[in-house]
Amino acid sequence: MIGCIIQARTGSSRLPGKAMKLLDGKYPILHYVVSQLQHSKLLDDIVIATTDLEEDDVIVKFAQEKGFKYFRGSEKDVLDRHYQCAKKFTFSTIVRIPSDKPLIDPQIVDKVVKVFSTSEYDYVSNFLQYTFPFGTEVEVFSFEALEKAWKLARLPSEREHVTPYIYNHRDEFKIFNVINSEDLSHLRWEVDREKDLELVKRIVERIKSRPILIKDIMNLYAQEPTLFNINRNDNPNEGYLESLKDDEEFVKQEKSKHG
Repeated sequence: MIGCIIQARTGSSRLPGKAMKLLDGKYPILHYVVSQLQHSKLLDDIVIATTDLEEDDVIVKFAQEKGFKYFRGSEKDVLDRHYQCAKKFTFSTIVRIPSDKPLIDPQIVDKVVKVFSTSEYDYVSNFLQYTFPFGTEVEVFSFEALEKAWKLARLPSEREHVTPYIYNHRDEFKIFNVINSEDLSHLRWEVDREKDLELVKRIVERIKSRPILIKDIMNLYAQEPTLFNINRNDNPNEGYLESLKDDEEFVKQEKSKHG
């Protein structure tokens, strides 16, 4: 079974309550992520994986009201949250989409899933070399690869960001990266900060068709290129870079334990 796990929580340090921020005055970011993914032709199931913290009860309530499947797990050990979720729902193939991507393109999702499904790869994504816009990232991997990472990953960044152990150990896993026909990595419509939220709100306001596809956004970009300057100077990988600092501290502590 091909199952999509949407990683979601309200405790974002850069934009608190991010997943439940309204985009159009009615529907929150998380709703857009799910509704975009529901247009995929290859996903068998979609589950929102949130934390077991009380502050994330709002996400569970939202999922229950909308009839969306959900799972609760560790806040810090996000790798364990994904593993336990995939195990509970018996996913043989996992598609991982964080909830900061309200304009995730279901056609791009299907493109990456198809590459994975018609190959012998353990892991396929479209961002190991960025050619797609930030906000359209897709990861697809086998349950076996996830389980191996779950057993062996020790660094904080590997536990928090789920897949680094896999794509940083190419001697252990068969890895492939999908390249876009045009390099659009200078564009960004994921939501990490207030400026990102403002841009996505404007995109949603201007594009009326659903789902919103990358071609629709590129048409808007051709008409209003300056609109996309709102969040141009932000660092899209800030969260991962911060966790690498935790790795350094972890390694120091491990060395001190063993003299």
